[in-house]
Amino acid sequence: MRGVVMHTAGDVRVEERADPKIIEPTDAVIALAATCICGSDLWPYRGVEPADHQAMGHEYMGVVEEVGADVKTVKPGDFVVGSFVISDNTCEICQAGFQSKCVHAEFVAQIGTQAEKARIPHADGTLVKTPGTPDPELYPALLAASDVLGTGWFAAVAAEAGPGKTVAVVGDGAVGLMAILAAKQLGAERIIAMSRHPERQKLARYYGATDVVEERGEEGVAKIKELTSGLGAHSVVEAVGTQESFMQAVGATRGGGHLGYVGVNYDVKIPGIELFFAGIHTLGGPAPVRRFLPDLIDRIWSGEIDPGKVFDLTLPLEEAPEGYRAMDERRATKVLLTL
Repeated sequence: MRGVVMHTAGDVRVEERADPKIIEPTDAVIALAATCICGSDLWPYRGVEPADHQAMGHEYMGVVEEVGADVKTVKPGDFVVGSFVISDNTCEICQAGFQSKCVHAEFVAQIGTQAEKARIPHADGTLVKTPGTPDPELYPALLAASDVLGTGWFAAVAAEAGPGKTVAVVGDGAVGLMAILAAKQLGAERIIAMSRHPERQKLARYYGATDVVEERGEEGVAKIKELTSGLGAHSVVEAVGTQESFMQAVGATRGGGHLGYVGVNYDVKIPGIELFFAGIHTLGGPAPVRRFLPDLIDRIWSGEIDPGKVFDLTLPLEEAPEGYRAMDERRATKVLLTL
């Protein structure tokens, strides 16, 4: 099969990879209908994470081709969407709603789904069937549910976005935009998007942002406080993962408020004394997308939400290297790869 391989930082190629096969009786093999490039894929692309002939991709959906003997909930021919973290969905941690910390957790990035096919372990716990076979027009929205929508949704839930709340979202990438969509769906009264990018600001407003703040760092915190009678936001989402963005999120959260952080934070060092005196609730990490997948698929299927607009560049799989360049240079927010 054809698949994306990152040889080293900045060197992405599409080449022949071995076809996946059933290894464990809990496995499924799916033929992907579409895949995409994630902002977190830019970490190895930029050399922040090591990359050495690494199969790429962790967002996926498609048709089940084959299942192991123990798989009960999906069968060949089913159209499925899966989480970017493998889970059995039965262990105590999964049952508590944190499938991304399952005792069998495995990041799908280690499998690599920017490809024509993929083997998905623990298929019963990881894959969710759609109500039927979707029209291609629904592909972008359903693909978003595999990671960025579920991650943005978790961030908004972790920040306790809801009726009567003011929500501030730090980060205008795909996850930040999905957090805005989620906050709107959860009933937030006011949603402040922190963004300097005109096109992303437009999309933020489409998804429900009521205000846009372009300032960053301490100036950004001051602006949030100015907009909230000096108190800060009830709910803050951190969807970037840099030192500045994280501390900006901490500073923008009012005393007793909630911070949901989902930006992959390399080299972020949180001064303990600042977090101590902030007096806020914090929850984050790799999103338990599997917890939200059935509900998100239903919302997409019914037309209640359209997260697919977050994809602003579509390319064939063979042009994945250009997709990486476009995202790295911020010419694209998120790239969908067709098969």
